[in-house]
Amino acid sequence: MQDANLDYVISVPGYPRRVEGRRAVAELYRGYGSTMVLRSADELAVHRDHEASVIVLEYAVHGQAVQTGRTYDNHFVSVITIKDRKVTHWRDYLDPVAVFNAIGWPAQ
Repeated sequence: MQDANLDYVISVPGYPRRVEGRRAVAELYRGYGSTMVLRSADELAVHRDHEASVIVLEYAVHGQAVQTGRTYDNHFVSVITIKDRKVTHWRDYLDPVAVFNAIGWPAQ
């Protein structure tokens, strides 16, 4: 994933739409644990297109928002392109309302 690009197609305010390279991804998620604690993931479905070197993942994550203590449950679809056995592109789709509900945004 050294030279991979990550695109967040459906996201939340303040989150970048594009992240380029392994170092930038690590930096983006450095403080994630202070916002959200993930406890599990499930509902994995994997779809492969060998000719296009694309994998589509469908999955759910479960956890808790640190600040509010509210439950966090979200579903994702990730479209991943692989070249020479390395991820070159990752496009993520998620449910932003699940994030808003967990973090209490907008404030009532």
